[in-house]
Amino acid sequence: MRLSQCLIVKDEENNIEKALSWAKGIAFEQLVVDTGSTDRTIEIAEQMGAKVYHFEWKDDFSAAKNYAIDKASGDWIILLDADEYFLPGEAKKLTGHIERVESDPQLRENCIALSCSWDNIDENGKPMSTGSNVRIFRNIPSIRFSGRIHEQHYIDPDRVERMDDVRFIHTGYSKTAIKGKNKLERNVRILRAEIENDPDNINAKAYLADSLKLSENEADKAEAESIFAGILESDTTSELNYKLRIKAYVYFMNKFVNDPEKRDRCEELCNRALDEFPGALDFEYFLASVLNYKGDYRAAWELLKSGEERLKSDNTTGVSFYVPADPTMLYGQLLLAAQGLGDVDNIIRYATLILLSDRTRSDILCPLIATLLGCGVAENELTDMLAEIYNIGDPGDLLLIARAAKECGAIELASLIMNKAKKLLDSCTGGT
Repeated sequence: MRLSQCLIVKDEENNIEKALSWAKGIAFEQLVVDTGSTDRTIEIAEQMGAKVYHFEWKDDFSAAKNYAIDKASGDWIILLDADEYFLPGEAKKLTGHIERVESDPQLRENCIALSCSWDNIDENGKPMSTGSNVRIFRNIPSIRFSGRIHEQHYIDPDRVERMDDVRFIHTGYSKTAIKGKNKLERNVRILRAEIENDPDNINAKAYLADSLKLSENEADKAEAESIFAGILESDTTSELNYKLRIKAYVYFMNKFVNDPEKRDRCEELCNRALDEFPGALDFEYFLASVLNYKGDYRAAWELLKSGEERLKSDNTTGVSFYVPADPTMLYGQLLLAAQGLGDVDNIIRYATLILLSDRTRSDILCPLIATLLGCGVAENELTDMLAEIYNIGDPGDLLLIARAAKECGAIELASLIMNKAKKLLDSCTGGT
């Protein structure tokens, strides 16, 4: 078995080393197709031993990727973008799956591609969305890409083996990455050209809306909203990629859920979406948010607990992308429901789960401190209880707790913790 890694790049000097490093131990060749870099991308790739090819950019991602595939000589191809990578240990799992397919006569005959999970993260490493995709496939002529942007290869799902325990990271749609590389302008340009050539291409229109919603220009945002509204009103849903229809629903749910005058519309939209995509955790999350706002905490709690159980068992229907990537979204609504129900144990539980993910969340720490004090926890014992989340020997963590205590009115507790932090700092500096 020989594995070829293929990369399409342009001005990726900040990503190219990581993009190539993870595959060093498993790929017998690494092919980099450059589409016009003006930075050190080519130099770094060559220093790392990759074969570099040059391809004239034609505003067509499929053309560039198909060119790379044509250059590959391996039995299998893995094609990730330069802003994507596998974490340590994932590469070994990947080769294990390929070896399993090759060693089983039936699988070897039937399987032509492998799918794995991905996590889209922001500039702080926080997950934004998750999903699965085919990025590993046999080097055979029938597998080629089509579409100038958001390109796809069409493979019979029955011939794809899932690798549920393998996932890669994608960083390219963080706000910093989009702005720094002018991705938004490029994508909009290509999508408008595609729509001009094919005015009835509803998928291109949906992708255009998905790009325009990220613009800082109000006219672009208004156009995105108009397109998304048209998608939800359209009868051509059979022609639309279901993921894009989900994005249209989520766009309006995000817009309506925090507007008191539009929450009834949000609830109606959630129910409509759940009729179309039963059990979709993202839509259940928004519906529970509306129920919490309306004070129907019991209904919100029951809906969220059902979702939590499915999240634990990884049974989220395959159409949920945001909550599975960041379960603290779900925990936040469970916390609100628990507060509404006066359920102290679960207030503590879900506040703790959220803070373990991000201990700087003062909006979560404040009510947790208030709840603990309300339960009769002595002030000098509270920091010990918070030691599950914070490093009580770190003055920085103590200051986080002290600020939150002050915000929720626990002035004596804030003073006590500040004194502990000062003693720690003095011990580090010798009291000077």
